[in-house]
Amino acid sequence: MSHARVLCCAVGLLLSLTAAPAVAEEAGWSVVPSAGAGTGRPYVYAEGTPGTVLQDTVSVLNPGARPLTVRLRGADAAAAGRGGPAVRTTGGRAGTGAGTGAWIAFAEERRGHRTAAGTVSVRVPAHTRADVPFSVSVPPGASPGDHPGAIVASAGGRSSAVRIRLRVGGPALSALTVEHVTFGGGRVSYELVNRGNTVLTPRLAVRADGVLGRVLDRPPRTLPVELAPGRRTTLTEPWPDPPALDAVDVRLTVTAAGGARATASTRVRFVPWSAVTGAGCGLAAVAALLVARRRRRRATDDGAGAPARPEEARPEEAGSGAARTEEARSGAARTEAEWTGAVS
Repeated sequence: MSHARVLCCAVGLLLSLTAAPAVAEEAGWSVVPSAGAGTGRPYVYAEGTPGTVLQDTVSVLNPGARPLTVRLRGADAAAAGRGGPAVRTTGGRAGTGAGTGAWIAFAEERRGHRTAAGTVSVRVPAHTRADVPFSVSVPPGASPGDHPGAIVASAGGRSSAVRIRLRVGGPALSALTVEHVTFGGGRVSYELVNRGNTVLTPRLAVRADGVLGRVLDRPPRTLPVELAPGRRTTLTEPWPDPPALDAVDVRLTVTAAGGARATASTRVRFVPWSAVTGAGCGLAAVAALLVARRRRRRATDDGAGAPARPEEARPEEAGSGAARTEEARSGAARTEAEWTGAVS
């Protein structure tokens, strides 16, 4: 029984050692534009008028020790960053009937005849490079300008793409707009829209003017994005240290090659709400104290101005008062009698 366990462990270790190189070999493949004269190209560039068919080649490199099957297809490409194209599997530009990916075709052998196909599978031997030709058929009604696309290769659970920059002859128009400028969370957010027919690499300048003058002034810099015709992308610009209390007009100016220029602005009010809340609480407390003092003073003034209530006479005082009243009456009678006798 122990021998069987040792044998199983040995077999498992052998399989793991053999499987790891196979995975690494599959992960090591790549697809690139064919070198042609020996100089590497970062992408495939093609130019033609509507109705023409353009041809080029991509190369699939297999450095591993095992054969590799790679599947290739055409695709549209949207806005691309510095890291590579943003591939879209569906959709196209208005007026063309289909995207650039639908214009890309590969030669495929079917029953002894070569036909154009949207996808193709290529078997690449070990330590070998396979050159795969393809064509781009520009529709007769294609609009002038740039039509970015890509060739996507898939194998071993991952995909890689080669960019295609196709330019259709005709008048070129460079135009863009800046939309939906907002501020929040220490960032200025905005949208860029390519309104022309050429691929744009925009440059951004930011300026902010407050009540007492300029609070932000950033010179133009190139953005890490390529904006395809008709595409829209959302970007942000960090602003970690805005003023604590101010009313600011934030203005974005975007330019690109070919004379494209656009501006947009938004108004932002900065208020230190914590300080305002503390001040409000303090004012409320002072107001309450003043109201209480006023009420207390009014009550005191009302008590001092009221007439004194007459005190009730005690019985002794009442009796003496009556005697004094009687004496006064008798004195008055005697005085009157004396005055009468003197007159007579």
